[in-house]
Amino acid sequence: MSSQKQIDPKKQQELQVQYTTFKNTLQQLASKIGDIEQEAEEHRLVIETLSPLAEDRKCFRMVNGVLVERTVKDVLPNLKTNSEGLQSVIEDMLKQYKSKQGELDTWKKKNNIQVVQP
Repeated sequence: MSSQKQIDPKKQQELQVQYTTFKNTLQQLASKIGDIEQEAEEHRLVIETLSPLAEDRKCFRMVNGVLVERTVKDVLPNLKTNSEGLQSVIEDMLKQYKSKQGELDTWKKKNNIQVVQP
């Protein structure tokens, strides 16, 4: 006899689908976090570039696909606000990721799931 008890194929398939769903959700969250982190980094670089410049210096900003002429004084506060918002979104998404990872770990323990890496 085998030391592991056999589970029926239907139950095994359900567990596999649930596991795949968890993993896909985690992968999607990680991808979104990466995209938003990249956007936040771009904001940071632009803020660093514009900060030492004179407030009346003209600069250009893309708004809904249209290049708009503005001044540093007009653009910098908006960039800082957007950057702070992106940081907040990143923090929230990281909490979601950790929560979902915790759910997966709990689910694996509850169902006695052991993942074997090839």
